[in-house]
Formats: sequence, C-alpha cells, structure tokens
Amino acid sequence: MRSKTSTGHDGVRATSLTSRILLAMAGLLLASPALAEGGGGGGGFELIFIVVMMVVFYFFLIRPQTKRAKEHRELVSALAKGDEVVTSGGILGKVNKVSDDYVVIEIAPNLEVKVQKHAVQATLPKGTIKSV
Repeated sequence: MRSKTSTGHDGVRATSLTSRILLAMAGLLLASPALAEGGGGGGGFELIFIVVMMVVFYFFLIRPQTKRAKEHRELVSALAKGDEVVTSGGILGKVNKVSDDYVVIEIAPNLEVKVQKHAVQATLPKGTIKSV
C-alpha cells in the first residue's frame, strides 16, 4: 500500500525540494569569493541576502503550497455520496460510494469508475452535471 506522502499531493515533496534549493543557494552564497580569500569583511550583506531569500521562498513557494495541500486534504476527507466532482483527468461524475482510499463515481447511467480519492480535483455545485 502506498503512503500518502509518496503521491506528492500533500505538499511534502514540494517542501523538501524547496528546502534543498534553499540550502543549495545558501551554500553558494556562503562560498563567495570574499569568504574564500579569507577576508571576513562584507559578510553581513550575504547573511542578510540569505535571510531575505528564505523569507521570499517561504511566502511565495512554501506557504501557498502547504495551504493548497491542506485545502485538498479537507476536500478529500469531506467527500460524501451524492457529491458532484471533477477528477484530475477531467472526468465529471456523481459520487456513489466512498471508501478509505477509493471513490466510485458514476459518469453516465449504469457506468461507474473507481478512482483514488486524491484524484478528485474539485467538488461542483449540485446540478452542474445536468447543465453541462
């Protein structure tokens, strides 16, 4: 059974990748020519630059990704029979059955598809499928 973190839908992989990028940038900045020559002057600017870059990465990359992941977890946990949903593949349907990891979606009369819960992209207002 695959763990939820291996799918990458909950933001864990994106956060660790962003952390690796931040660490690589910090390493490059700390290995500047001024520090390599042994001159300790001007080190404050690099430190301030690293801190500013980390704050920028946090507010523009990490925080929005974790917010989206939290919203998607709440959406998936709130799925119930009768909800109209769209999958990540673009399939519209009505939820007929919900289990721990899977959802059975009716996409046409007498035609059902079983998909993973995390494949559900969004819920739709009632009656949307009939109007489409």
